[in-house]
Amino acid sequence: MKIGLAQINGTVGDFPGNAKRIVNAYREAVDSGAEFVITPEMSLVGYPPRDLVFKSQFVSKCLQALDYLCSEIGEVPLLVGYIDQNDSEEPGKPFRNAAALLEKGEIVAKIFKTLLPTYDIFDERRYYEPAEHCEPVEWRGRKLGITICEDIWSEDYLHRPLYKRDPVAELKTGGAELILNLSASPFHAGKAAQRREMLSELAKSTGLPLVYCNFVGGNDQLVFDGSSVVVDAKGRVLCQMAGFREGVEVIDLEHAAQVEIQNPCEEEQFFEALVLGLRDYATKCGFRTACIGLSGGIDSALTAAVAVEALGAGNVYGLTMPSRYSSSGSVDDSMALAKALGMRCDLVPIKEPFEALKNAMAPLFGALPEDVTEENMQARIRGVYLMSLSNKYNHLLLTTGNKSELAVGYCTIYGDMCGGLAVISDLPKMKVFAVARWLNRESEIIPWNTIEKPPSAELRPDQKDQDTLPPYEVLDGILELYVERQLSPEEIIENHGFEEQMVRWVQRQVDLNEWKRHQAAPGIRVTSKAFGIGRRFPIVQRFGR
Repeated sequence: MKIGLAQINGTVGDFPGNAKRIVNAYREAVDSGAEFVITPEMSLVGYPPRDLVFKSQFVSKCLQALDYLCSEIGEVPLLVGYIDQNDSEEPGKPFRNAAALLEKGEIVAKIFKTLLPTYDIFDERRYYEPAEHCEPVEWRGRKLGITICEDIWSEDYLHRPLYKRDPVAELKTGGAELILNLSASPFHAGKAAQRREMLSELAKSTGLPLVYCNFVGGNDQLVFDGSSVVVDAKGRVLCQMAGFREGVEVIDLEHAAQVEIQNPCEEEQFFEALVLGLRDYATKCGFRTACIGLSGGIDSALTAAVAVEALGAGNVYGLTMPSRYSSSGSVDDSMALAKALGMRCDLVPIKEPFEALKNAMAPLFGALPEDVTEENMQARIRGVYLMSLSNKYNHLLLTTGNKSELAVGYCTIYGDMCGGLAVISDLPKMKVFAVARWLNRESEIIPWNTIEKPPSAELRPDQKDQDTLPPYEVLDGILELYVERQLSPEEIIENHGFEEQMVRWVQRQVDLNEWKRHQAAPGIRVTSKAFGIGRRFPIVQRFGR
């Protein structure tokens, strides 16, 4: 049996566009000899549609697109992900997360998702009713076990047992000879390897070959890496599709040999995910160009490198805005970066408007000494410059703050937080350095001086980040435990060797700055727990304080 995997990059709600992508991929697979073609979860819809499903005609438009797909499918069947109405007479949610098997212009089978995740970024029980039964689909003398994403995730790979049912076990009991899985599994560091291990173990434990077709592309804060996989009944990988790219692959299950797995380093995966996330966010929202403030620091440098890779050097516009506290080296580093990337960068100082703003406020401030207020003035003037540039030329303004700074509020609301997309807001500071060094592995792209000099906001004389923050290696270690692993301060202090005063300071800053993050631009998720849709904390709360 030759199966074609169509690793699709769809856009949420673009039913005509998604359908055309699916048809083109289907034809490519058929031309390559496929006898059966599978697409990702909700490939016709885009994932996740979230509350769009409640809009009138959304699901009916999806079903119209499904009818169009039917008309394009011939002898070779297509398995496609979509949303269906819940026609059950029993009480329940109005819709189904579904897959349809199309053949010769007809829907020959419908399959509904059984396990509906409601954790982290997922909220599927809000919309969908689970399948009541898991039974194989009979097709040309074979029994196919068709599953959708979460249906194959075993308890060993979830945080805790979440479900009372095991769809794969039910399908095997029903005589399934092959497991097919339509998936929309988002990326975070290490996810592709985890999935591959899980799929291999599942195939070995069931004795069934497994075909896994995953969504690819960026939708809002999420990046889907594709990395579709085929494993045989012994758990050996027969096919591993490229990560972060659309593609079509045809695999002969009976005659394929085991392949060698390619494992890109973490830094490469981060960069690929950020590039795809930015490119799709911009293009799917209708932007062709972006602008960015270049400070001469590591964060804006990496953001610019991602933007140039995603959109092209001619479509990225840089602005460096020195103040009286900016070093000449910072301006030089900004210009050197722009030259290395081939992007435009202009210089517009903020010294005069900063002095004018201070003078205007002087009667109100009286004899009060300068403090963080004046530091924030500079950041907000830069925000006005950049937003003006964005408005005038319809650039997507990219913010440059990293996860470490966002976590503890080391950023200025309505200043350096201005923008439409926070590109590296889920990348901790030490990872920012690591990715920058990876970029420079063959030639200098980001000036080495930018990487090696002590980080500084340059908002007061001789300022360094470490004047205010713990060393970044310490800060990032505590943040990983407190934010991503959600350990209590007591557990961090007792079991991980960090000083109590430091841990308590980090905890307080993370908790107190929730209000800032609620107003931040959406960011691209690349770790297991980002500040975004998968982390929902109240602003007003006193727990642990």
